[in-house]
Amino acid sequence: MGQSRKTTDKVLVEVQSRYLPEHSIPVASRWMFAYTICITNHRRDKIQLLSRHWIITDANGSTQEVHGDGVVGEQPVILPGLSYEYTSFCPLESNFGTMHGSYRMIDAQGRPFMVEIAPFSLDIPHTIH
Repeated sequence: MGQSRKTTDKVLVEVQSRYLPEHSIPVASRWMFAYTICITNHRRDKIQLLSRHWIITDANGSTQEVHGDGVVGEQPVILPGLSYEYTSFCPLESNFGTMHGSYRMIDAQGRPFMVEIAPFSLDIPHTIH
């Protein structure tokens, strides 16, 4: 399981990823991963997440960039002291990869700012026999 944790401008982003074997087809070079993100607002005013930017790299060295409005179809407003959590998915053409990126947000006065998402791994847990 990959994990990361980073605070930017009093906004904490925590990530946990996991492998989804039931949605993966290794013989077809398709591995599916889920990641759950918790964004906590430690600022004094509300913030809103407007867009996301991901950089996804697989074990073959292939890199994809993903840009989009909001997350999982939402542009959440996060009140002071509260968190917003969501889960999304990432298919890879290898059994290992990494993700990192950023969120574009605005504060209560409408000023934009960026929040970093620290790198985390997408990998298959190994079992020891």
